[in-house]
Amino acid sequence: MDMMKLATQLLASKLGNSGGGNADLVQSVIGNLLGGSGGNGIDLGSLVGGLQNSGMADIAESWLGDGDNAHISRSQIESMLGSGKIQEAASQLGADQNDLLRGLQNMLPQVVDKSSSGGNLLDAVGGIGGLAGLASKFLK
Repeated sequence: MDMMKLATQLLASKLGNSGGGNADLVQSVIGNLLGGSGGNGIDLGSLVGGLQNSGMADIAESWLGDGDNAHISRSQIESMLGSGKIQEAASQLGADQNDLLRGLQNMLPQVVDKSSSGGNLLDAVGGIGGLAGLASKFLK
């Protein structure tokens, strides 16, 4: 399944009537939050790099690996993405900021986990350090 489609479905289902009814809008907001510099799609390298730069490499590693996904708190998501971006996204969706954070809390681990099923993504780039190095190349 396409990462963006999965992310849109997961987030929309958590938002329900407060912004989740418009899939195009939800997809646009996800792109703005997780699309890196282009704002399109989901930039997995930037997302994982953001986790690592925020001191959450262990969380990223659990999502990329085959075991259970580590929990991420709403405050950790807000810290990683920036409270301004979260506030703007919630406003665009007409959703409560806490509802958006809860939706992201559910969606992020699943999307990263599904995109790296079998650990192939993590292994292919040399572990978490390699993935963060890959992300830094795109962020320059």
